[in-house]
Amino acid sequence: MTRVRVSEIPSSPSDTHFRIVASALDAAPRAVLPPDLAMCPACALEVSTPGARRYRYPFTNCTDCGPRATIVTSLPYDRARTSMKSFVMCVACRAEYEDPTDRRFHAEPIACPDCGPTLEMRSRDVTARGERALEEAISCLRRGEVLAMQGLGGFQLLVDATREDAVRELRRRKGREAKPFAVLFSSCDDVRRHCSLSSREERELTSPTAPIALLTRRVDGLAPSVAPRQPRIGAMLPTTPLHKLLVEGVGRPLVCTSGNLSEEPMCVDIAAASARLADVADAFLHHDREIVRPVDDSVVRVDPGGMTVLRRARGLSPGALSLAEATPTVLALGAQQKSTVALAIHGEVIVSAHVGDLHSVDGARLHEVTARDMLQFFDAKPDVIACDLHPDYASTRLAERLAAELDVPLVRVQHHHAHVMACAAEHGLTGRVLGLAWDGAGLGDDGALWGGEALVCEGDTYRRVAHLRPFALPGGEAAMGEPRRAALGLLHAVFGVEVIDHAAGMFSSSESRTLVTMLERRVSTPVTTSVGRLFDAVAALVGVAPAGRIRFEGEAAMALEDAAFAGEVAPYSMPLSDGAPAVADWGPLVRALLADVRSGAPAGLVAARFHATLAALAEAVASRSGVRSVVLAGGCFQNALLTRLVKGRLTASGHRVYTARDLSPNDGALSVGQALVASRSSARGGGAHVPGDPR
Repeated sequence: MTRVRVSEIPSSPSDTHFRIVASALDAAPRAVLPPDLAMCPACALEVSTPGARRYRYPFTNCTDCGPRATIVTSLPYDRARTSMKSFVMCVACRAEYEDPTDRRFHAEPIACPDCGPTLEMRSRDVTARGERALEEAISCLRRGEVLAMQGLGGFQLLVDATREDAVRELRRRKGREAKPFAVLFSSCDDVRRHCSLSSREERELTSPTAPIALLTRRVDGLAPSVAPRQPRIGAMLPTTPLHKLLVEGVGRPLVCTSGNLSEEPMCVDIAAASARLADVADAFLHHDREIVRPVDDSVVRVDPGGMTVLRRARGLSPGALSLAEATPTVLALGAQQKSTVALAIHGEVIVSAHVGDLHSVDGARLHEVTARDMLQFFDAKPDVIACDLHPDYASTRLAERLAAELDVPLVRVQHHHAHVMACAAEHGLTGRVLGLAWDGAGLGDDGALWGGEALVCEGDTYRRVAHLRPFALPGGEAAMGEPRRAALGLLHAVFGVEVIDHAAGMFSSSESRTLVTMLERRVSTPVTTSVGRLFDAVAALVGVAPAGRIRFEGEAAMALEDAAFAGEVAPYSMPLSDGAPAVADWGPLVRALLADVRSGAPAGLVAARFHATLAALAEAVASRSGVRSVVLAGGCFQNALLTRLVKGRLTASGHRVYTARDLSPNDGALSVGQALVASRSSARGGGAHVPGDPR
C-alpha cells in the first residue's frame, strides 16, 4: 500500500541543500503507475490569461495536473521514460523545472508553445497548425460538423450538443442508435443550467479525477438525441486545456464521446483515426505527443450512500488496491465485457483502465496489449494466470495462450465468485461472506448460465446456497438483446402451451408459434438463473422495454428502474424453497404482476413492487444463510434503486452490507476477484482444476 507521511524537520547551517536526484536506471519498478489528472485551477487560469506565457496553449500542465499513465513508458517516472522525451525543454521551461519554488518543479510533462507538442487540424478543405488549428476546429463545431479530437488518452468525437441534426448525424455515422452520449460543459454554472447538481456531485466533477458524473437532467436546451428518453445526463467538465478552449470557443455544450465505431476501442493516433473514422468525422484535430497507452473517461454516480464508480478509467486507473495478505504474482484477465486486466504483485492488485468489450478483433487485440504492457511495465513474471470459466471468451483464450507461453498454471474462476471476491477485496474482508451476485449472465460450474446467485464465499472456495428459479431463453443469444423473448420464457414456464394467449401483442402469430415450438422441444433455449434477464422480462411485461431489440446493454432494466414510483410499496411473493441450494420461485410474481397490469395498475407501481420483491428476497436469503456480512455484486447493482432497497432491508435486519464503490459492481471488477481467488488457490496448492469445470 502506498502511504504519504508529512513531517517538518528543523534545518541547521550544516545541512546540505535539498535536491531531487536522477533515478537509478537499474532501479526495480514499484507497483505504482501514476494516473492522469485533470487540469488544475492554476493552469486553467494561466491558459485564460492574455499575456501569460502559456495563454491558449492546449498542453499546459504542472506537477498538480496533466498526463501521467498515458505518456510513461517505464518506471521510475522521469521525463526520459515518457513520450515527452522527444521534446527538448526551452530555457524558460528548464528554469521552471529546476526551481524548487515553482509549481512545475520536476513536472515531467512540462511544455510551452516554444518547445512542446503542437496541434494540427485536417479536413477536406483545411490544414492548419497551432492557434489557427484551434480556431478552425471551433468553426467546424459551430457549423454542426463532427470533430475527431486527439485528447489525453485517445480520440474523442465532438459535436454541438444543442443541435438535434448534428447529434442525430453523429449517431448515424458512429452506429450508436440510442446509448446516451456524455456532454462536455464549460463550467459548473453551465452544468446547473441543464442538470441538477448537488455539492457532492460538484466535488466529484471538479476533483483531480474529473470523471463523467451521471446527473438528473432538467428541462433543458440539449438536443433530445443526446440521451433519448433518459432522465440522466453524463456530464463532464474540461479535463485538459484543449477541452476548455474548444467548449469555451464554441460557447455551447458539446457531445464528447469515445473516438470509435460502436463497440470498438478508441483510436489513439492519427493514422488509425484517419482510417477508422473517415466516414464519421468531418475534421481531425490531433497533436504530436504520442499516447503510450489509451484511457477512456471514468464514469461515476453519486447517491445518498456515496459515490459508485461505474467505469474505472482516466484519473482512477491504473490504481493499486492493497490486499490483506501477501500474494504470489497473478495476472488476471477479466471476462468478455467491460474487461480490465489485474496484476497482483507485492501484496497489491494493480487494475488497468477500462479496456471494454472483447467481441471485436481490435478489442481482443487491445486486451492482449494491455496484459503484456502490465507485465513489461512492472517487470513481472506471473506465478499463475487467472481467467473466467467460459471457454469462448477472448480473455480465456488469451489466458490459455499466455499460460502455455510462460509455462505457469492457469486457474479458471467462476464468474460470480469473482464478482463477490472483488467487492470483498475492496473492503478488506477476509472471512466468510454471503455474496448476492446478480447480473446478466456468467457460466456456472454446471455449464448453465447463472446470474441470480447467493454464494457463501471464503477465499478460493464458495458454496451456492440459493439462486433464482431457472427459465428458458428462446433463441439463446438473440434473447439476450430482446426482452420480450425473456418474457416469453417466463410465461411458458408458468402457463405452458397456453403462453400464446398471455403473450398476445408481443409477437406476430408466426413468431409466437415458432418460439413456443422451440420452447416445447427445448431447441436453442438455454436456461438461466439471471436477475438481469428477469429485469428484461418484467420490463417487457410491464410495457417499458423496447418492442424489439434493445439498443444498448441494460436499456430495458434502466427503463424499469426509471419508471418505478418512489416510496414504500408491497412486494410480490417470491417464495424460497427448502433445500441446498434454495430456489427463489418467480412464478407467483409473474401471475400477480400480470394481474396488476391487466387491471390497469400504473407501470410505475408494478416496477416499484418488482424492485421491492427483490429486496425482500435478498433479506430472506441472508437470514437463512446465517452469515452477517453480505456483499452486493454484479451489474444489477448498478441500479441505484435496487441497491438502496436491498441495502436498507438487510441493514434493518442486522446485516453488515458492502457494495462496490472504488471498483465497479459490473464486470470491470472481475479481474480483481479472479486475482484474489487464484492467489489463494495457488497459496494452498490449487491449480487449473475448478470443480464443475464444464470442460
